[in-house]
Amino acid sequence: MANITKKVSWSSRGDDSGLTGEGTPLLNGSEIPKPSRQVSMVSLDYDNIENQLFLEEERRMSPMGFRCLEISRWVICGLIGILTGLIACFIDIMVEKLAGYKYQVIKENIEKFTEVGGLSISLILWAVLNCAFVLVGGIMVAFFEPIAAGSGIPQIKCYLNGVKIPRVVRLKTLVVKVIGVICSVAGGLAVGKEGPMIHSGGVVAAGVSQGRSTSLKRDFKMFEYFRRDTEKRDFVSAGAAAGVSAAFGAPVGGVLFSLEEGASFWNQMLTWRIFFASMISTFTLNFFLSIYHGKPGDLSNPGLINFGRFESDSVAYYYYEIPLFMCMGALGGLLGALFNSLNYWLTIFRIRYVHRPCLQVMEALLVAAVTAAVSFTMIYFSNDCQPLGPERNEEYSLQLFCADGEYNSMATAFFNTPERSVRSLFHYQPGSYNPMTLGLFTLTYFFLACWTYGLAVSAGVFIPSLLIGAAWGRLCGILLASFTPTSPIWADPGKYALIGAAAQLGGIVRMTLSLTVIMVEATGNVTYGLPIMLVLMIAKIVGDYFQEGLYDIHIKLQSVPFLHWEAPATSHWLTAREVMSSPVTCFNRIEKVGTIVDVLSNTSTNHNGFPVVSRLELTQEKNPAKLCGLILRSQLIVLLKHKVFVELARSRLSQRKLQLKDFRDAYPRFPPIQSIHVSQDERECMMDLTEFMNPTPYTVPQDTSLPRVFKLFRALGLRHLVVADDVNRVIGLVTRKDLARYHLGKHGLEELQLAQT
Repeated sequence: MANITKKVSWSSRGDDSGLTGEGTPLLNGSEIPKPSRQVSMVSLDYDNIENQLFLEEERRMSPMGFRCLEISRWVICGLIGILTGLIACFIDIMVEKLAGYKYQVIKENIEKFTEVGGLSISLILWAVLNCAFVLVGGIMVAFFEPIAAGSGIPQIKCYLNGVKIPRVVRLKTLVVKVIGVICSVAGGLAVGKEGPMIHSGGVVAAGVSQGRSTSLKRDFKMFEYFRRDTEKRDFVSAGAAAGVSAAFGAPVGGVLFSLEEGASFWNQMLTWRIFFASMISTFTLNFFLSIYHGKPGDLSNPGLINFGRFESDSVAYYYYEIPLFMCMGALGGLLGALFNSLNYWLTIFRIRYVHRPCLQVMEALLVAAVTAAVSFTMIYFSNDCQPLGPERNEEYSLQLFCADGEYNSMATAFFNTPERSVRSLFHYQPGSYNPMTLGLFTLTYFFLACWTYGLAVSAGVFIPSLLIGAAWGRLCGILLASFTPTSPIWADPGKYALIGAAAQLGGIVRMTLSLTVIMVEATGNVTYGLPIMLVLMIAKIVGDYFQEGLYDIHIKLQSVPFLHWEAPATSHWLTAREVMSSPVTCFNRIEKVGTIVDVLSNTSTNHNGFPVVSRLELTQEKNPAKLCGLILRSQLIVLLKHKVFVELARSRLSQRKLQLKDFRDAYPRFPPIQSIHVSQDERECMMDLTEFMNPTPYTVPQDTSLPRVFKLFRALGLRHLVVADDVNRVIGLVTRKDLARYHLGKHGLEELQLAQT
């Protein structure tokens, strides 16, 4: 493999026959230190283990039993939608209450000190209130559940891709996530509450579908059939879609988000169930918000963010504007690449120097104080005063040094929640903002949002991206209108704010299909479908030339072996023999208990999958044995825990009979091998693996090309792929780590060198 550039390195080599890659990669030749809190990651078993126990259970089940299971799936999806909608409703109400209280107190204080002097007290009050909220959210995340930091979308993407990141779908994570995002938004950070809803929906789905809570140690004896990775994955897909639907009021966009960004595997019935969960989610949010606002039955709040309706007559676009929109898309791609690059180096700095929880909380407090100081300074020195007419009923309007009947336009952008600011940029009449205000706001908010993403707080990047793009998009509309003063209406600022928002968000997160539909659904007007789609495509193409998407960057920084849709384009000359892991640890059909315990206890390999072969003779160690099946570490641990072995290899005594329920009860937190006591006498006993192994594992010949191996592995959601020779003897094992280490870089095919720890 001399033609492969050896460029990138992961700091640990776990095979999924033990996938423990939690160290931080060496990217572009520069070393990144390991995160202080390392977590072990393993692949998920998306392929059903069709052993004798599974087949016996399937044969015993009647057609009515299968129908009941299908009904249960629909019931679970409905529950996911209802609970996700209720969580979104709770977050929205709490943010509105807390932010409203904060801005009202600060507004009264500013009005008081504007006349008598001493506005520095108002600045201190603003900073203290921001820090108080952020302190609560930061402590919850940094000290109680670090995995709840950020939006959670990269973690959900990894889960649906087949990588189990510990604690990502725990109840504790959900509680910290909800409290954290409320505190972050109320604390005035440049964040949104929409991104974390996707993670919250995934956690709800993972919990509801299992019919129990391992955190609360409560088992409701429901949905036991779904206690496996295959079923859980589908429900988490539905939860992520329900989260998007609740956030943006976009049920179709939610389905497409799960398809484009998350789920690795898809089918028609799954599409229907996910769409059902999304519709229930947005309806639940709508219904309860209508009750909260005192208008029961007025279903006009389909999502956490409401862009407002864009009327076709007032802001129609013309064919000669499409090239302008495409140029804005290119600009959005460039700004998105700059945003991602800055955030990438900032994240490396955090990994190296800001890795202790107390330092993470202090950084969050610093950002909160600086955000308040910058906002106050921008408002203080702004002389952009606008008349406060009947249609401009600003809830938190600041007069400051403006004349009576006027308000400070800069305060509309800064002195408000980001969602309200986005809506004002979309819908305010031409002349509501002057170009200087929009230019300064774009510049400052861009760097504030870039600094904020990656803090130890629960926060999303959707709304800050939309707000930045809406600001410079509206600025473009104003400048275009100034070039044609005789007919300024064709360059309506609100229309260009929408296109700019789409361009900026697409340039940062690099979503295309789902984001187009989300934007169309959120605006309530399909007229903008074509320009939004073109803008997002160009933003992605331009941005990808310089830097990866923000979520992909953070996935790579976590050292997650993420499998993309296709194998690298120039990898056809590589074969399974060259990418596989070997030699492989195998077990006999009837194996000595002591041998099994020793292999499972070997921390240097930490394998998770073991081929089962015909009798291995000591004299044939160099000659591979014929494949009989495949068994997992988790299965072996359950067998050892229940003492499923006999004293002699040819004993007539029947060993203890296990059922699939015993394996499901142990799922997903299988005990470590160290917690299982095996006496010296028991080590001499024998264990028959025939009944529990998967007798028909997927195999490939050793000369199979890498793209073919990749397609089989990813499309079927495999965890292990056995490589066999022409007489079905095991010669290697392909795991996720073996495939993820190859990628197409600027210098051709590059290999991620996996260093031993």
